[in-house]
Amino acid sequence: MSKLANISGKKAAKAFQKAGWKVLGQVGSHLMLTKEGVRCNLSIPQHKELSIGTLRALIRSAGIKVDEFLKLL
Repeated sequence: MSKLANISGKKAAKAFQKAGWKVLGQVGSHLMLTKEGVRCNLSIPQHKELSIGTLRALIRSAGIKVDEFLKLL
């Protein structure tokens, strides 16, 4: 399994958008993303660095694998 690094929330949001997620809006410092056919929304904190645990949870919620996410970066 590839290693995740600390990346910014902005960079993570761009990677998820490449995977087909659309921006729904922003609530405070969190960007909300939605995807047709997926029941959950992603709430991505717009911080300078996301913790690895938060990033891993977002990837799991999106239904993709870590390697796939790293290719989108």
